[in-house]
Amino acid sequence: MKHRAYFPAILAVMALLLACAWGSGLAQPVKHEHAVPEDRIPAAIREAVSSPARPASDRALDAGRKPAQVMAFFGIRPGMRVADLSAVSGYTTELLSLIVGPHGKVYSQNQKLPARFAKALQLWKSRLKAPNGSNIVEVTEPFDSPHLLPVAPGSLDAVIMNMNYHDLVWLGVHRDRMNRVIYRALKKGGVFGVIDNSAQPGSGARDVRTLHRIDERFEVADITKAGFRLAATSDILRNPKDDRTWPIFKHRGQQDRFVLKFVKP
Repeated sequence: MKHRAYFPAILAVMALLLACAWGSGLAQPVKHEHAVPEDRIPAAIREAVSSPARPASDRALDAGRKPAQVMAFFGIRPGMRVADLSAVSGYTTELLSLIVGPHGKVYSQNQKLPARFAKALQLWKSRLKAPNGSNIVEVTEPFDSPHLLPVAPGSLDAVIMNMNYHDLVWLGVHRDRMNRVIYRALKKGGVFGVIDNSAQPGSGARDVRTLHRIDERFEVADITKAGFRLAATSDILRNPKDDRTWPIFKHRGQQDRFVLKFVKP
């Protein structure tokens, strides 16, 4: 009977050990994935990428963006409800729309952009009006608005942000608020897929405005604060020859990029 007095202490130690294991990544290690063979990419994704509905300007970007590999890594499938944040011209939006199909839904978001993006926004608007865009919902809420995603809590399968998270940093967006909204909108096990331009390790947010690059560890820490778990990374857009010292527009499509899959536990 006297040993019962130790039970609370023992339970506390066990809880601490579990917490340490979780925090160190031992409980659920991050998977590091490579490109998959073409024949293992789901047919719905291959058909979307090769669709004649996609404009030539999109196809010209495919070699540098590897959309089939990216969508396969994020697990996008027909019938899903997904969101494309910071859609700009809608390159990712249209791909998502073609993959999820008529039984799925795509929430495509752009907030007000400078005049130099007029052509990109015009292309985005045209996608929303196209016959194959009937499953796209236009969203113009600011990134840190509580109404960023006009969906019921726990209803989205995936949210994608393609090479724009670094812009939110230098623009001063309240990212903690935005990430909490994304977290709330996703189903349990839902994916927050992020692609961004690699900065030099340890540089933090130093290069977000000048080189349009960001330190991968900085971005991971930023997003996991909202409760997300980093489940997997992919090397499909890595370029070891990139020394990460030049603006990404100098050699568009050749910059080293990290591809991260966060999940809502």
